[in-house]
Amino acid sequence: MRTLLAAVALAGLATASIAPASASAPPSAHSVLQKMIDRNPSLQSYRARVHVDVRMLNFPFLAPKLDGTSYYRRPDTYEVVFDRVPSYAKGFEKLFNDVGDAAAWEKDQNVVVSGVRSIDGRATIVLRLTKKIHSTILDHTLAYVDAASYTLTRMEWYYTSGGKISMTQQYAQQGSYWVPSAQHAEIDIPHVRAVADARYGSYQTNVATGPETP
Repeated sequence: MRTLLAAVALAGLATASIAPASASAPPSAHSVLQKMIDRNPSLQSYRARVHVDVRMLNFPFLAPKLDGTSYYRRPDTYEVVFDRVPSYAKGFEKLFNDVGDAAAWEKDQNVVVSGVRSIDGRATIVLRLTKKIHSTILDHTLAYVDAASYTLTRMEWYYTSGGKISMTQQYAQQGSYWVPSAQHAEIDIPHVRAVADARYGSYQTNVATGPETP
């Protein structure tokens, strides 16, 4: 009987020791965003030239090439300004601005952790974003964040029309910083089907930034 009681007690201790680990709470959306922002803590600003090749799938004769400049200034100023944009491609600027500005997401959107998935063998945190002021155009957005590096690897925009835009993002090291190097977007919304590939040039870091800066 003593042996049996001892075994039961040991089993109870073992169960108690593993219970907290299995019941650990997932990270909060705010903490995920903060880790994304803090990846390059000494990076105060940058600017880089960007080139985008666009191919309109439903109008194959339209293949604009866009050139512009990407600007960032801590804590939450991010903008891509293209030199010239055809009227039918005006929405591209907003697309590039959204994907680069995690610090601004909480300003006008509710952000929650939707779950953790394994993508290409890597744990990936999925954030779901919905507008604080109801939008009749955009239903929700999903942001995919690498759980090890806290880099944004993919974003997907889902529209009330049934359309969808997705963008994947790659990074490269420039000096001591990891910064976006390439992006691939797939656009499938009513009346527009297109793909776009962006490449970023050399970065100037911790310098004066902004479209007004010479």
